[in-house]
Amino acid sequence: MPASFQLDVVAPDRTIFSGEVASLVAPGTEGYLGVLADHAPLLTGLAVGAARATTPDGRDIYFAVAGGFLEVADNHATLLADAAERADQIDVARAEVARKRAAEACAAAARGEPKFVAAEAALQRALNRLQVAREHGRVHDPNPRAQ
Repeated sequence: MPASFQLDVVAPDRTIFSGEVASLVAPGTEGYLGVLADHAPLLTGLAVGAARATTPDGRDIYFAVAGGFLEVADNHATLLADAAERADQIDVARAEVARKRAAEACAAAARGEPKFVAAEAALQRALNRLQVAREHGRVHDPNPRAQ
């Protein structure tokens, strides 16, 4: 069995995942980074993107992540996200509504003003949720539109 470490994926309202994993790939603010057992201590910011945890038996679990921090120490990683969902638990219809609402807000605001910046960030989060769900979730989506 490959070496493993404890991973906790935590959002403000709940723990999304807690268990032993063989590896983690997460969207850091400076690019994607990988974590294996016995990794050096690390604290880094997270960006919007997909995180992948691989269990010791080789099963991949995907998460849509939107900001936060990743801490690694003593064979324990904590992914403390501003928002996170397992790919197989994302409500695609709700994410599509959020995407449309954010796209409309972007169109209504002038580039560079605070409303535009907030709408653009919301659009990135919604698009990430849709992409993670469609590529890695096991939920049937009757409307597999790319955007």
